[in-house]
Amino acid sequence: MNDDHVYRKTELVGSSTQSVTDAIETAIARAAKTLRQIEWFEVSEIRGHVRDGKVAHYQVAMKVGFRVEE
Repeated sequence: MNDDHVYRKTELVGSSTQSVTDAIETAIARAAKTLRQIEWFEVSEIRGHVRDGKVAHYQVAMKVGFRVEE
C-alpha cells in the first residue's frame, strides 16, 4: 500500500440564501457528483449580496482538493 498521494485543486463558488455553511455544503455536494476523491476544501473568500439592508445571498469562493487516481 502506497501512502503517497497526488492531489489536484480546483476552484468553486457556492451560493446560498441561508448561510455560509450552506453555500459550502451545496458546492461540495454538487462537485462530488462529477469529481471523485474530494478530500478537503479551503475557503478563500466570503462575499454576499445585500438587499433592503439585509443579507440576501451568501457566496463562498473555495478551492477543493481531490486525489488523482492511479
